[in-house]
Amino acid sequence: MKQTDASTVTAKLVSKDQNSSQMTTRASLPLSVQNPETAAAKSRHKTQRLWEEQRGQHYPERDKMRSLRFISAEALVSHPRVAQESLDQIAYNLYPLLFKASYLLEQAEVTRAVLSHWPLEEFRLTVLLGPNTDHPEDLRDRACEACLEACMQGLADHVLQSRSDRLRVADFTGIQDVQVQQCPCGRALGRWGRTKVLARICCQLQGQPCTARHPIEVFADLFVTEGNFDIVVQALKPAGPAPLQVCCPSLRADSLSPRQLLQVLGLAGPSKLRKLEVVHNVRLHAGHVQQLLAQVGLPQLTSLTLPTKAFDAPPTCTPTPEGEDPLLTSIAWELSQMNKLTELSVAFSTLTGKIRTLLSNSAIEEGQELSCQAMIKLSPLKTPLRVLDLANCALNHEDMSFLADCKHTAHLEVLDLSGHNLVHLYPSTFFRLLSQAAHTLRVLTLEECNITDNHVGMMILGLSPCNQLQEFKFLGNPLSASALRRLFAALCELPRLRHIEFPVPKDCYPEGTTYPQDELSLSKFDQQKYDMIAEDLRAVLLQANREDIQASTPLYGSFDPDIHETSNELGTFLMQAFKTALENFSRALEQME
Repeated sequence: MKQTDASTVTAKLVSKDQNSSQMTTRASLPLSVQNPETAAAKSRHKTQRLWEEQRGQHYPERDKMRSLRFISAEALVSHPRVAQESLDQIAYNLYPLLFKASYLLEQAEVTRAVLSHWPLEEFRLTVLLGPNTDHPEDLRDRACEACLEACMQGLADHVLQSRSDRLRVADFTGIQDVQVQQCPCGRALGRWGRTKVLARICCQLQGQPCTARHPIEVFADLFVTEGNFDIVVQALKPAGPAPLQVCCPSLRADSLSPRQLLQVLGLAGPSKLRKLEVVHNVRLHAGHVQQLLAQVGLPQLTSLTLPTKAFDAPPTCTPTPEGEDPLLTSIAWELSQMNKLTELSVAFSTLTGKIRTLLSNSAIEEGQELSCQAMIKLSPLKTPLRVLDLANCALNHEDMSFLADCKHTAHLEVLDLSGHNLVHLYPSTFFRLLSQAAHTLRVLTLEECNITDNHVGMMILGLSPCNQLQEFKFLGNPLSASALRRLFAALCELPRLRHIEFPVPKDCYPEGTTYPQDELSLSKFDQQKYDMIAEDLRAVLLQANREDIQASTPLYGSFDPDIHETSNELGTFLMQAFKTALENFSRALEQME
């Protein structure tokens, strides 16, 4: 490869004019280190020497993607001590470049130093790690533990050292948590861990003197459980002025009591909250949900997930003589006030005959007084839903008929109807629903829907118009190898399809296996036979020139980074709940005796 003289690797540098705050442009040296004609020139010469040393170490495939500026930045951050000594001479507009290079190479000490010296008004992590002209690779799926902790420690250093009063926003949202980390260390800092680290730093700074004229707004996707609840509350509710002001556009809550959930929601800034996930071990019933929505107020919410049995009646609730459900009516009314709600997940809640109440688009005029029964008929969810999860909600024919014809269906991009015997009990309404959603549907999940070999022909006809479909998941259905081959051949015709999750063929299980399967029977299949069938299905994809489709069988469901990260705490929580249940049962027996 032809050697390039280091003096030709230039970039525009930005410095402050000594007589004004206006930004001016200077010529630059390699790595864009300024020449201030001071003692700092020594650092510049070290930097240039490092660049000269590394010029010959070329990686042709990577060089096609990276600019010379980025190659220079990598050369600098590869020598942490020199990089840290050079930061005061680096032009402001090159800090983003140095940050991404240090993150890519996992030079955590440089990452921390860059943040402590950050000279710009905003630090937005996903923008900095995303593709750009200097380095097109996307690093937003690298939740590197060392680098993310270094980012937050660097922010603390920035506050304590008072180097600049320019930084106003630090945005740590948008990191994608994946199963396999591509960073050199391979260790991830998940959403729960990021929440705890940030909360700890906020609490540490609350007791420190700070000369900044304004607090820095720190945006973060928070994940709160019993394990980090106290420190998160302290971070969100400082006793006095705090240099960091936590802003929460997204909140996930697990293993909390209803009282704790309400407390953390009230502190997290519900007026700005856009996504709320209340999952698994937060034990809510319809009374709690109604109280949460009525008291907190979530006007900007776009996405809402509620836990199992969230629509069950409270123990003290008695049905009205007319058969009305005042709590459901009130919940539907509160949902109507969320004018931006487009994603709703209420899986594993019993909603038999109640879907119309929650999802109808019928308008209610402002100030119009309606009876409870009238409000049920005119259930007021106003915004079309793009994401709808109704898995295992015990839907009936009335619910399916409504879904097939409602206004939401033509806007749906993600739909989960797992756990319903759709093709057998409601074939016409289900396929009418697919037809209505065909132009927008991207992800369809039909797990444990009792789809058999006899239904494959209808499934092929129903899916054929879904040209936007990218993911199709149908685990847990009793399908044979021959039926799967037919279905795969038809799925190859969907131009945007990229991901299939298919069940272990029933041929691989012992004769007489019943569906749906429990976890024990699910794992007792002929692995060798499965491997042969899976290879045959891959051949179907290859013959159709669809190497771009990934097909897999995750026996126990897709990887969930949040559950994976907090599995130990969830296990402890469940054991404690089981112990409490046994104690209550024992006490009840004693009282009976």
